[in-house]
Amino acid sequence: MDILEGLNDAQKQAVLHTDGPLLILAGAGSGKTKALTHRIAYIIQEKSVWPDQILAVTFTNKAAREMRERLWKLLHTSEHRDGQAPPRNFMPWMGTFHGICVRLLRYDGQSIGIAPNFVIYDEDDRQGLIKQAMKSLGISEANIKPRVVSSTISSAKNEMVSPGDYEATAHYPFQKSVASIYTQYEKLRKAAGALDFDDLLLETVRLLKEQPEIRQKWRDKFTHVLIDEYQDTNSAQYMIVKSLVNEAKNICVVGDDWQSIYSWRGADFKNILNFERDFAGATVIKLEQNYRSTGAILEAAQNVITKNKERTDKKLWTAEGAGSPVQLHEVYDEAEEAQIVASRIGAQTMIGARSPKDFAVLYRTNAQSYTLERAFLQARIPYQIVGGVRFYDRKEIKDIIAYLRIVYQPNDVMSFSRIANVPTRGLGATSLERFGTWQSGSGLDIITALERVQEIDGLTPKAKASFSRLGKILREVDQAVTAENEPTVIIERLLELTDYLNFIRDGSPQAEDREANISSLVSDAKIFASLPDFLQEVALMSSVDETAKQDSVTLMTLHAAKGLEFPVVFIVGLEEGIFPHSRVYESGPSELEEERRLCYVGMTRAREELHLSYAASRLQFGQRAYNPPSRFISDMGSSVMSHASSSLFSRQSASEFESFLPDFDINDRVRSSQFGEGEIIDVDGLAVTVRFDNGQTKKLNVEYAHLTKL
Repeated sequence: MDILEGLNDAQKQAVLHTDGPLLILAGAGSGKTKALTHRIAYIIQEKSVWPDQILAVTFTNKAAREMRERLWKLLHTSEHRDGQAPPRNFMPWMGTFHGICVRLLRYDGQSIGIAPNFVIYDEDDRQGLIKQAMKSLGISEANIKPRVVSSTISSAKNEMVSPGDYEATAHYPFQKSVASIYTQYEKLRKAAGALDFDDLLLETVRLLKEQPEIRQKWRDKFTHVLIDEYQDTNSAQYMIVKSLVNEAKNICVVGDDWQSIYSWRGADFKNILNFERDFAGATVIKLEQNYRSTGAILEAAQNVITKNKERTDKKLWTAEGAGSPVQLHEVYDEAEEAQIVASRIGAQTMIGARSPKDFAVLYRTNAQSYTLERAFLQARIPYQIVGGVRFYDRKEIKDIIAYLRIVYQPNDVMSFSRIANVPTRGLGATSLERFGTWQSGSGLDIITALERVQEIDGLTPKAKASFSRLGKILREVDQAVTAENEPTVIIERLLELTDYLNFIRDGSPQAEDREANISSLVSDAKIFASLPDFLQEVALMSSVDETAKQDSVTLMTLHAAKGLEFPVVFIVGLEEGIFPHSRVYESGPSELEEERRLCYVGMTRAREELHLSYAASRLQFGQRAYNPPSRFISDMGSSVMSHASSSLFSRQSASEFESFLPDFDINDRVRSSQFGEGEIIDVDGLAVTVRFDNGQTKKLNVEYAHLTKL
C-alpha cells in the first residue's frame, strides 16, 4: 500500500527522512503517533529493514501495544481482518524503556553479575525491603518513613547516584540515615536476586558502559532507533539512547517540550531542547496542524504556554474552525463548583446529547475529587476515578503474584514474607525470623530450606509442620513450572494447593469482588505462553495501561490525563495556590513553567468544549481559604467567556466574604449545593437545622454551608 496516503506535508517529511538524526516536534493532537507508525512502516517496506532491527521506545505498554497493532494493519492491509492481533514476535524491540531494559539484561546481564532469572520489585516490595534494612540498622519508622526513604533512593538512582556517592555528600542527620539504609537496601536486594524499577535502567546503563563488545553488538543490531515522548526521558534513559545509536546516527525522536510535566520523577525536558547539540546536523520537523481541538481551545492554550521562556517555538492551527469559546465559571465555593459540573453533564446526558464517557473532570490534586464524587453520586451520574487502586495492586492479586515469583526466583525474600502466612498458617514473627536467619546463613534457597526445616533448632513442632507444608506446596507448583505448563494452569494448581479461594471467601461484602479479581487474573494469564513472560508483563504494568470499560465520567488529576482526549473537559480549581500549586512560591521560575505546561496539557485534552472554573472560597486543610483566580486565566486572553454563578454576589475581598452572613429564620426555604432544597426548622446562632426535600436533616454552619434563600 501507499505508506504516505493520508499524511499531511509535515508528516510526509517525517516519514521520508530516514537517514541521519531527526527531531519531530509534535504539538498536542498533531498526529505524532500516525507519523511515527507510518515512518516505521516505510522503513520496513521501502528500505527493506527487518522489524527486529528497529528499536522503538514508547512510554507505556498500552502505547506500544496500540502502535504495534496499527503498524501490523498498515503493513498487511490486504490480508488484515478486524480483531486479528499481530504475531507475538512482530516488532520484538518495540516497548517501554523498562521493558527493553529487562530484555537486554536477560540476554547479557550475566556479564555484569546479574542472573537471568532476576525478579522485578515494585514500590511495595521496595518499601518492604527498606523496612527490613531499617530494622537491621536499628532505625525506627517513627523517625524516618520508609516511603520517604524509597522516594529519596529512587531520586538518587534516577540521577545515577550510588550509595557510596550519596554517602559522600550526606551532611545532615536525615541524609546520613538514608545513606546507611540505601547501602543496606542494596545488599538485601542483591541477595534476593531482584532489581527494582530504577535498577532496570541503571544496570542497563552499566552494562552498555562497562561492556564495549556488548554495546557494539546492540548498536550493530539496531539500524534505526525511534524514541517517543522524548521530552519525558530522564538521565539514565538519555544515556541508554546515546549508547545504542550507531555511527549512522539513524535516530528519530518525537516529542513536545510544551507537554513535559514529569520533572518530579526525573524527566528532563532539556534533553529534547538539546537534541540538535547532541546530534550535529539533525533535521527538525514541526507537526503543527492539530486534529483534536477547536480553534478557540488552541488559541487559549497557546496563549498560556507562550508565557514560558524555556521552550521551542511552534504555532498550532486547525482546519476545523473556531468552535465554541472556552467557558470560565466563577463560583462561590468548591461545593457549587462540583454542582455546576454535575448539572452541566447531567443536562447533556439526560437528553441524549452526549454519553457520560464523553466527559472528563481534571484537577491538580487528588484531594479535590471528594466534592465532585459527592455531587455525582447525588446526581446519579456514573463516574470513575482514574489512578485509584489498580488491578495488579489489589491484595489478592499481589498474593498470587508473590507465590509465582517465589517459585520463579526462590531467593525472593520479599515475596516469601508476603505469602508465608497467607492463607494463615499460625506462623509467628519469632518463627519467621528464626527461619529467615537460618535460611540466609545456610546458602539454601527458600524452597529447599522449607523442605529441610527439621534441621532448624528453636522452632516448635507446629511451626516446623507449617513450614514443611508450605515447602511442599511451593515445590509442587515449581514442578508445574518445570513441566513448562502455561501460566493459567500454574495459577489454577496454586489455588488448588493453597485453598486460597476459600481463604478469601470470608463472608465480607468484598469477598465476591476478590474472587472475581482472581478469576480475571486467570483469564489474563491465558494469553501468555510462559511464566517468565507473564511475570514480566505484570511487573511492567502501569496504571495508565488500564482502560475504563464502562460508560462513565472520568475524574483524574491533570498529570494522569496526559495522552488522553475527551469531547468535553472540565478543569476545576483554577486558583492561586491550587493551580498553579503553592510550591511555585518557593521553587522559582522553573516550577511555575512546569505548572504552565501542565495547564496546557489539560486544556488540549478537550476536543469540542473546554470548561474552566475557580471558586471565591475553598475549604483547604480544614480551613476556608480565599485565593485569587489563577494567573493562567489572565494568560488565556480574550478567547475565554466568563460566567458568574447566581450566588457569587460580588468580587469582594476575603474579609468581606467572611463578614457576609445572611439572616435565616425558621420556615425559610433554602438551597444547598450539597444537599438540594429544604426548609429551616431550627436556628441556633450560626447553626441552622434544615430538613431537606430528599428526607435528610442536617445541622449546618451558615458560615461554610453556602445556603441560598429561595
